[in-house]
Amino acid sequence: MFEYKGIYWFMHHGVLLPLAPPHAEIELNRSEQEELLKKAGARFIRWTNHFDKDDSAFWYIIKDFFGGLEELSSNTRSKIRRGQKKFAAGPVTFNHLRTEGYQTYINAFQRFSTFEQPVNKIQFEKHVCMLEESGIYEIWGVWDKQSKRLAGFSENLILGPTCFYETIYFDPSYLKNYSSYTLFYEMNRHYLQAKRFRYVHDGSRSLSHDTNIHDFLIDKFKFRKAYCDLHIAYRFDVAVLARILFPLRRFLYTRRGPIGKRLSVLLRHEEVRRCS
Repeated sequence: MFEYKGIYWFMHHGVLLPLAPPHAEIELNRSEQEELLKKAGARFIRWTNHFDKDDSAFWYIIKDFFGGLEELSSNTRSKIRRGQKKFAAGPVTFNHLRTEGYQTYINAFQRFSTFEQPVNKIQFEKHVCMLEESGIYEIWGVWDKQSKRLAGFSENLILGPTCFYETIYFDPSYLKNYSSYTLFYEMNRHYLQAKRFRYVHDGSRSLSHDTNIHDFLIDKFKFRKAYCDLHIAYRFDVAVLARILFPLRRFLYTRRGPIGKRLSVLLRHEEVRRCS
């Protein structure tokens, strides 16, 4: 991680990303893009601006108002109440996550459709230590009241008056009793009502794997799409590859295996970039 133009940048799977809230107005001219690419050795840089505009092919899923149970449908209210009878949700210490979180993480990974592979226990513990040392993360968990087992947890990135539910893992064996409803409701209440944050969000439109969580949050908890412009600056060879393969993107989107998945991610970014 390093600082450039007042923004911290970090690498994720070869992509350079800003450590900034979605509403940050980031501008990079051509020379700055080239300097950043050279400095980081990234395949490409990705950033956004013009947050919460009227329409775009790219968006964040945000919630900027908490209306309690009254704002939700009767069906969602019922599931939250049933979930609260069986589960409790609240902050979790990093030490507790190190000792109890790995099995929840592994169980949750079974639900994912992604080319990424789960980390081992030592890697998981190092990851938790990194979150703790950063000083910008909070961990929230939901646990079974009877067994005291961790049914799910969320790694929450705090940047100014915003909270990013960055990574969330739910043990699928508890979902039928509405563990997810309990966790999301209590986190929304904490950050939006108790702490009066500007908004919470669950990240941007996913271009790397299939996910239903955004539709779930919009339908059940009144999250919404905050549209913005997606910007990408490629390393020269990656730009050439994207340009050559772009006409074949529909075919490549169906390819399996690590290489096919990575090419699909690259071309989905290029497709959205051209529409933004």
